[in-house]
Amino acid sequence: MNSYFKRHTCVQFALLGLVIFTLSSCARKAYLFTSFHEPANEGLRLLYSDDAYHWNDLNQIFLKPEIGKDKIMRDPSVVQGPDGVFHLVWTCSWKGESGFGHASSKDMMNWSEQQFIPVLENEKTVVNVWAPEITYDKDNNEFIIIWASTIPFRFAKGVEEENNNHRMYSIRTKDFKTFSKAALFLDPGFSVIDAVIVKKAAKDFVLVLKDNTRPNRNLKVAFAEKALGPYKQVSEPYTGHLTEGPSVVKTKGEWLIYYDAYGDKKYAAVKTKDFKTFKDASAEISIPEGHKHGTIIQVKRKIIDNLRKGRSSGTAQIQ
Repeated sequence: MNSYFKRHTCVQFALLGLVIFTLSSCARKAYLFTSFHEPANEGLRLLYSDDAYHWNDLNQIFLKPEIGKDKIMRDPSVVQGPDGVFHLVWTCSWKGESGFGHASSKDMMNWSEQQFIPVLENEKTVVNVWAPEITYDKDNNEFIIIWASTIPFRFAKGVEEENNNHRMYSIRTKDFKTFSKAALFLDPGFSVIDAVIVKKAAKDFVLVLKDNTRPNRNLKVAFAEKALGPYKQVSEPYTGHLTEGPSVVKTKGEWLIYYDAYGDKKYAAVKTKDFKTFKDASAEISIPEGHKHGTIIQVKRKIIDNLRKGRSSGTAQIQ
């Protein structure tokens, strides 16, 4: 009997240890939200959160923009590659630009030399390159960057002026040294910007996008079997008028979509399990004042702890 109880007591303690280890492992994960403040000339800001609902500002500039005609940093988008290196891309000029900015980091604090990536330099009439969004496609072991550009008279005339008739484009790279040729990524038949690729499961991708036409200017979704599409079945809008800049994160078994409700001068959110029905989650979130949209990634808690120490000790480097 004694040996029986000893065995079962050991098993119970082992299971308890496994539970504690699992909880401890989860606690070592947290979230970063790339950010900027208007007029976008200061550089990269970062928010952090333990639950992806309540955010704190690290209250520091981690990378000052040095490239592009306007030398701004809007729409900073980040992803962590399989080697642990973070890659950041951003809008570096409002208009008259053919590319976007890129820099890399191992810790989100010390950054590489900034790189201007020309993507539409052969399109002499291109108006802009807006809101590059980066993702890592595990199926093909490569990075995908998508963005919105206007090339006047390229598409059928819709409700937008030719200088505001955007479509989504893409490039691919494995090393940020060589890139695929820019390709049309999405033409839904209307002006579209601010698109984000979300992988739900194998062969199950969602594109969260902004219908940028004057009558709408709201958020919709589309669906595909591959990261590069083709994306079809564009939905009806699930946000109100004058909304943009979606940022998507999965937490607690559902997807949380943050967005800038700029018409109401506030940040808002919806949550969904299937990207077909959406529930307003704005009352459940807290966002620091002045935050403008970027992307949300899950990182090791140590990354955030070091960023916070860098803030307090003044050791974060801006290159």
